[in-house]
Amino acid sequence: MSDFIIQGIGFLGLVFFVVSYQIRSNRALFLCQLLGCIVFSIQLYLLGAYTGAIGLLINIMRNLLLLKINDWQWVKSKLTLSAILVLLLAMTVHTWAGWISLLPLASVGITTIGYWTNNAQKIRLSQLFGSPCTLIYDLLMRSWGGAMSEAIALVSIIFSIYRFGWTNMGEGQIK
Repeated sequence: MSDFIIQGIGFLGLVFFVVSYQIRSNRALFLCQLLGCIVFSIQLYLLGAYTGAIGLLINIMRNLLLLKINDWQWVKSKLTLSAILVLLLAMTVHTWAGWISLLPLASVGITTIGYWTNNAQKIRLSQLFGSPCTLIYDLLMRSWGGAMSEAIALVSIIFSIYRFGWTNMGEGQIK
């Protein structure tokens, strides 16, 4: 497949994410970002970036579980969190491509732990550490749409901390 088509797939993922920020409905926003993750996973697979592709699929599974965290008590457990992290580690080992495979491992692992706290400060902090790993991975793997999407996300995270104030996020839970 030509590089032009593969990069086009990545820019389609970018479009899904940019559009998602303009959607009012949480359900539609989530669906749009879900589609963006699927598209980026396909692009990374086509680029030979298998650890990143699998990491995105684990991200999707994690986010689907987190949507049910208030309905399914077992989702809240540290056992569920541990199972996701073990799966992530196993998939990283399975798709190992050298030190570069540590970037998606770190990004998905750190954000997964942060998301499980259901705490706005800890989630933003995990994103501040995880997002640069994904940005670097996307740049090294030549996923230009993915890199642009991650750069926009990073600026958005920093802006939200500035806008809401770090202390105003407090220990409050994300609803």
